[in-house]
Amino acid sequence: MNRQIIASTVAIAGLASAAAAQCGSCGTEQVVKTDCGDKATQLVSVQNSQPSIVEIATSDDRFTTLVALLKAADMVEALQTDDELTVFAPTNAAFAKLDPALIETLLKPENKKLLQNVLKYHVVKGEVTANRVTRMKHAPTLSGQRLDIKTEGGKVNIDKATVTAADVQASNGVIHVIDTVLVPETKNLVEVAQGAGQFSTLIAAAKAADLVPVLTGDDAYTILAPTDEAFKALGSTVQDLLKPENKEKLKSILLYHVIPGRVYSDQVKEISSASSAEGSDIRVRTSGDQVRVNDATVVKADIEAANGVIHVIDKVIMPPTGSQYGG
Repeated sequence: MNRQIIASTVAIAGLASAAAAQCGSCGTEQVVKTDCGDKATQLVSVQNSQPSIVEIATSDDRFTTLVALLKAADMVEALQTDDELTVFAPTNAAFAKLDPALIETLLKPENKKLLQNVLKYHVVKGEVTANRVTRMKHAPTLSGQRLDIKTEGGKVNIDKATVTAADVQASNGVIHVIDTVLVPETKNLVEVAQGAGQFSTLIAAAKAADLVPVLTGDDAYTILAPTDEAFKALGSTVQDLLKPENKEKLKSILLYHVIPGRVYSDQVKEISSASSAEGSDIRVRTSGDQVRVNDATVVKADIEAANGVIHVIDKVIMPPTGSQYGG
């Protein structure tokens, strides 16, 4: 090989390396065009070979159960999107901690939606590297619910799971390996309220106002939930509201306790008002750790449900004077 050919070969290799460096993680194929001494044109393809999240999981023996569940849930394509994602990936050992009967239940065709929600609870939109995770307290997931994050003693806990390996880089995001399966709340707002044991009047009112289908549906809501004691303070007014002829008035009052979407306590502290499903605004005031909505106090916050969040309040709040059913 003469010196000119050697020099041309080196030049082509150099251009290819430079193009690869410039491409970085673009994930597309770049073509480098060079002109040799004999005017022959050579093409050098430089392709980013970084695998996707799904490709990494599929090629790693630690994630065979996770991959099988993703396939059963028809979620493989969702994790091959060009949008960046962060996946907290449970290992086979993490799934082995679960009751085998639970896995069997999730794999039943009729529970496909439930399986999807469980898997979505492990996925956060955007690329959240370990450096960012350690500075976060919460992370919203694709399921709608959010994860609790705690960093202590050099360990990062996601809900009840521990991150055992971080920043596994993929072409469309990042994977953090965890040692425990993350389990979201699967009960809806009404079911959670029923289980709390202090909202029997609220539930009876929701049934009388035909609002149960709304609060058990797929749309997410934030409920400012008055306790039984709060309703008791209204005296005979409660029995009047439960009469069929007062159904629309009762419905309006209850909807004044409902905010569309999920609004958590830390978000409440950043606002001065919120639009209710009734149509009127709710005043929000914060003093230290105390949060007041109108003249009621939030006594317990952030009770998760599959389709929303509940904040317990100590007083029934009424729509403002001037609205259709103002108090």
